[in-house]
Amino acid sequence: MTSNHDVVVVGAGPTGLMLACELRLAGVDVLVLDRLAEPDLTTKAGSITLPTAAALDRRGLLPDLVAAQERALAQFRAFLATRTGPAAGPRTPPPKFLGHFGALMLDGTLLDESDPAFAGHGPAADVGLVPQQELEALLTARATSLGVEIRRSTPVTAFEPDADGVTISASDERLRAGWLVGCDGGRSEIRKNAGFDFPGTPPQITAWQAVAEMTGTEGLRPGWNRSARGVYAFGPMPGRILVVEFSGSPADRDTPVTPDELQGAIRRVTGVDVTVTGMSSITRFTDNARQATDYRRGRVLLAGDAAHVHSPFGGQGLNLGIGDAVNLGWKLAAVVRGWAPDGLLDTYTAERHPVGARVLAWTRAQIGIMRSDPWADALRDLVADLANTTDGTTYLVKQLSGATIRYPLAGTHPLIGFIAPDLALADGSRLAEHCVDGTGVLVDLTGDPAVRAAAAGYPGRVTLVTTTSTDRPGLAGLLVRPDGVVAWAADRDEPDPAEGLSAALRTWFGAPLSEPAPRRSEPVSVRSR
Repeated sequence: MTSNHDVVVVGAGPTGLMLACELRLAGVDVLVLDRLAEPDLTTKAGSITLPTAAALDRRGLLPDLVAAQERALAQFRAFLATRTGPAAGPRTPPPKFLGHFGALMLDGTLLDESDPAFAGHGPAADVGLVPQQELEALLTARATSLGVEIRRSTPVTAFEPDADGVTISASDERLRAGWLVGCDGGRSEIRKNAGFDFPGTPPQITAWQAVAEMTGTEGLRPGWNRSARGVYAFGPMPGRILVVEFSGSPADRDTPVTPDELQGAIRRVTGVDVTVTGMSSITRFTDNARQATDYRRGRVLLAGDAAHVHSPFGGQGLNLGIGDAVNLGWKLAAVVRGWAPDGLLDTYTAERHPVGARVLAWTRAQIGIMRSDPWADALRDLVADLANTTDGTTYLVKQLSGATIRYPLAGTHPLIGFIAPDLALADGSRLAEHCVDGTGVLVDLTGDPAVRAAAAGYPGRVTLVTTTSTDRPGLAGLLVRPDGVVAWAADRDEPDPAEGLSAALRTWFGAPLSEPAPRRSEPVSVRSR
């Protein structure tokens, strides 16, 4: 028997789950397949960036993020409370968690928070310390609530794309889908079997990240540290240790990590006689850095680590994958629902590939200053001097936080291409709260009849919000894509503020309709505030 679906997503990690949520929100029949019987609970990424927090806020998940961050901070405080001796470090969490660049800890007191890149993001900007395990559990619950079917213990063994879709063999079942999306990680079978080019650079390191029971840790310094033999990070959660050796790739990446292997790496890099007595989480990784030249081949697409791999330093991998999912979800849904303008799906690679390439470059740069040789020492000293200034710290944080991501969209307004500011509106709501149902949002701040007339042709695709705001008083209006990116904006002092709006609507939402054609079974009304 063959079952049919609009989209099959392979991989139930954060990228695959986020993509499935976005597709299902748009009324698409999506099935998620994962080879694992249970979610992978290995400790991985420990934080989310601004674009990720903003994307989840736009879907109504901010309270869940805040709660997850509070749990992470409680663990951080518990870790600090256990520290004694000369390497104890601080006893309270830093005033603002900024992370690190190449194991150089960034000082929150040097950050210029008045920089325009940090302005207008609302309460999402205060969320960052959310571990990947928490985020994955949150997205699993959301996907389930939306009606997404997630099948575990179901590896994809073969697939055959054609002009109209993809035939998929998964376990003992045969599936038919209009589209297949590989979100199945850095060793993606979907990428390999579909024939995507995946050029890049070979690994320089072997690294281990674990949550372990250890004795003799009094000599370990909290945070990121560099020695003559490598790099290690201790904390911010009890038992968490990360160790990096510049020894190239391990001989066999598939061999399970033993306590003796982890203990040996810790002792070599730190010079401290730590004894590992148990492990609740352990992973071994390298800095293999590669990127697919295109994220689409016909009816097969890639997202997340399936499309790009790199070292995890700087906390970019998880967030890069979420960004892919948010960008792809609404575009693929538009194609499935039949209203996508020509070339819409091609903009997925065009917009996300440069972002991925930038992350690969930044992770390679961090490997460069983490090495232990005279050339790396000199470069590291230079970067450290720059980072120890307000301008240097602010620059690094802007890049690491994702606040500077801008897509090359048509239009001259300075907001176009960036994540929309989270405007505080006259009725007490925030702009993010009007994005929950996943449509585009057209905000009219002046009551312009031309804006209302333009929105009338897009029922179910674009929600009109007519209101006022004291934020950005010169702004007349803006069009926000479902992924939160500003596609059109105008100021009040422009001769024709609505100029360019119709073109932007056609570019991103297709031709206007002569009568309502909502994308779900019930009509989506135009709201005025």
